[in-house]
Order: sequence, then structure tokens, then C-alpha cells
Amino acid sequence: MAMSCDHPDLLPLEEALQRLWEALPAPSLPEVRAERDDPATDRASMDGIALKASEGRAPRRILGTLFAGSDPAAFTVTPGTAVRIMTGAALPAGADAIVPVEQLEPVGGLVLPAIDPTSGDHVRRQGDQARGGDLLLPAGTPFNAARIALLAQEGQPMPARSRIRVGVASTGDELVPSPAPHQIRDSNGPMLAALAHILGAEVDLRPALADDPATLAAALRNPGDIRILLTSGGVSMGDHDHLPAVLRDLGATVLFHRIRLKPGKPMLAALLGDLLVLGLPGNPVSAYLNALLFLRPALARLEGRDAPDPWRRGRLSAPVKHKGDRPLLHPCRLVEGRLEPLPGKGSADLITLARADGFAWIDSPGQEAGAKVRWLPVI
Repeated sequence: MAMSCDHPDLLPLEEALQRLWEALPAPSLPEVRAERDDPATDRASMDGIALKASEGRAPRRILGTLFAGSDPAAFTVTPGTAVRIMTGAALPAGADAIVPVEQLEPVGGLVLPAIDPTSGDHVRRQGDQARGGDLLLPAGTPFNAARIALLAQEGQPMPARSRIRVGVASTGDELVPSPAPHQIRDSNGPMLAALAHILGAEVDLRPALADDPATLAAALRNPGDIRILLTSGGVSMGDHDHLPAVLRDLGATVLFHRIRLKPGKPMLAALLGDLLVLGLPGNPVSAYLNALLFLRPALARLEGRDAPDPWRRGRLSAPVKHKGDRPLLHPCRLVEGRLEPLPGKGSADLITLARADGFAWIDSPGQEAGAKVRWLPVI
């Protein structure tokens, strides 16, 4: 990926993503110890018959059948007998081996092993995996589905888990329901709310906020029951771009502000207590791309999942020229397996955004037709 020192204050995308990931706490498990021996008793690891191995291939009379969960005290294996047993069932008294179904021959009313069994054959011994009290996972181990299963097996309480709640609020005095020529409707709010919903969050779409420091400060002081706040607008260098200063005045930790990307340079991420604020640019293409790039890993981190990789590889069907020291995300359509560049008109071009299938990563001075590039699918 091309880098430039022309704007040393601009953070490369990968570094911004790393800062975000490391700043967010991942949920973790309490210490997990074995409640009892695992397995708690000798168990069959295959379907077959449970018998005494020292009797070799002698024919056996079947006493009955044990299934997983059956009480093995119902049977005792004595000379010349065996118990039909299913995988996972506890061994009855007197048995020390399993002969699988495939290695049995019926002889009259008896069953004849086709092999010489050995004590322990196809038996999971008591405590083979863990002894009661053994440490299975240390405190602080990250969540995953298998570890949740282990908690359940050991009878430990399940941690309370719910979808991350995301607040969405556009900013701007120009946002009105019925716009005059000098005004616009709020398209970013519904777009970002839909994106957060698709990514699995619970969404709280809020009314647009005025370009006023006091209004922004009040919204940040009283965010409600959300974990992430997505804002759009108010993060650039204009006279009405108040969000960075308001966050600093409130004592927020600014993780980064301004990244090396086109579109999407005026991107801000900050922590205000437990609240993650993702301050997106106001132009819809920039807002969408930055939300797609930063909201997805933020949700993954807070939910205890691995960092997602949203990028794919594809070939351009036409050349894309690019002048500048920031990597360009260029809108494309996917046509017959190739990326067809669209004639975008900048970061305010919502129409092209709506028509695009994704955005190709283009470094200066551009890429020729047929070049293999990575691209970011829209969702």
C-alpha cells in the first residue's frame, strides 16, 4: 500500500484500525474449572458391546442395552455376558472394553467377538480429559462459542450477552424534512442506521443535531443506553465543525482524527468513558465508507469476535487514474466478475454510492485495466 509523508498528520487506515481495536475492551470469561472428572465415569466411545476383555473371543449372552444417559447400575457384566452399549453411555460394572458393532458375529442367540479385545479398547476413561478442580481456562480468556459450551458443561453461569446498541445522529443546521434549495434532507441518519442494523447492532436513530457546541455537548453528556454513537458531520476544519473540540472539552480520549484516505479524511474516533464516538464526515460517500470500515471491527471487538476482513480481490475492467498522496476508494460495479469503475462525482455523490457494488483501493498514479486490486463490497 502506498504511503506518503506529504501529510504526516494523516493516520494510515491500518494504524487507525489498530488504535481502535486496541482501545476497546473485549468481553472475557471468568476462570473456568472442572466441576468433576471429565468424563465423570468410564464411557463408551463407539457403539458395540461392553465386556470383560480377559475372556477374549468367547461368545457372550447379551444382558440388555445401555444408551447415553442410562444408569449403568442396571447391569453387571459377569463371565459369558456382555451389554449392548451406545456411544457416550457409561460402562456397566464388570466391563473394561468395547468391541465395536462391526467386529461382532451373531452365533445362535449369542454374540461372538471377531477380535481379541484389550482392556480399555474404545473406552474414554474417567478423568481422561480433566480431573475435578482442574483449571480449564484462566480468567480473562476471550469469548467464543466453544468456550461458552465449556461454561455450560461445567455448570457455570452464562455471561449476560446482548446486541451492541448503537446511536445514530447526523449534525447540521442544513438538515430539514422539507428542504428549500439551500437545505437538504438527512440521508446519512437512515443510511447509517441501516448499516448498523445489517452489521447486527441494535439501533437508536436520533433526530439531527444542530451545529452548536452546547447541543453537541448535551448529547454527549447524556447518550442514553448506547455503547457506540455514530455522528456524521462536524469533524472537518470548518467554522461549524465543533465535535473534536467538544469531545476534548468533555475529557474524551481522542484515538485519532483525520486519516490518509480519499474520501473519508476527516474521520474521528474517541472514547468518552465507556462510550465510543465515531465521528464520520458529513458527505454521504465518506460517511458510508468510514462507517463500513470502522463500525464493523468496533462491533466485533465489543462482542468478543475476531477482527473481520471485509476486503476482496478483483480485476478492473477499465483503468482508474488517481493523483494524490491519499489512497482512493473508487466506486465500481461488479459486471461479469470484473470491477467496472463508475464515474463518481466526489464524496457527496449519493447517487453513485447507491449504484455501486463496492469500492476499489487505488494508489497513485492509478491502475490499468486488468489490474488486480482489493475492493470493499457495499452491504
